[in-house]
Amino acid sequence: MTLNFSHLRYITIEGVIGAGKTTLARKLQEAIGGRLVLEEFEENPFLKDFYRDPVHFAFQTQLFFLLSRFRQQEKIVQYDLFQNRLITDYMFQKDRIFATINLNEKELSLYNMLATILEKRIVKPDLAIYLRSRTDRLMQNIAKRGRTYEREITRDYISSLNRLYDEFFWNYEDTPLLIINVENLDFVENETHLHQIFLEISKHTSGKKNVSFDI
Repeated sequence: MTLNFSHLRYITIEGVIGAGKTTLARKLQEAIGGRLVLEEFEENPFLKDFYRDPVHFAFQTQLFFLLSRFRQQEKIVQYDLFQNRLITDYMFQKDRIFATINLNEKELSLYNMLATILEKRIVKPDLAIYLRSRTDRLMQNIAKRGRTYEREITRDYISSLNRLYDEFFWNYEDTPLLIINVENLDFVENETHLHQIFLEISKHTSGKKNVSFDI
């Protein structure tokens, strides 16, 4: 079956840490072409310190991510989405999820002032994809990839993020949204699983759809 992605010029993929959003973004770009924009989380000089001591390094970490992501988004504004396709492994608005869980009241107030100004210049995608998974599976994926700076991530932190992500996307109405339950999928090794995801992406044109696969 030939899949048609011609209606999708800008696709963004989201999910909690360990959900597989970067992996899926790479595979989608390999399959349908276009420019791939990945989150530059490894460039954040505060990230390792944040996972070790979140109380003292949350604000610096959050501001760096906010401004780094905005810098990338400015390039998207200049990118010709009518002639080219764009795929990203994050959406700018999700930064508020992390700010909500990581910052204290005064820090969050200042952060929200800045984020509100920056969000006005953000281009909305044609399709947002949320990869949803249970906390235990996310923790397994994080441990499997073995990133040094992620060793300090706790199950409670991922569980809290999972809850906030669910809340955010259950209320998300800015663009077409495809929610895919990936906890029982292996779209890295299983081509059938990957094809099923691509099929759902190609078919979705409006509103919100929640997909679980029994395969």
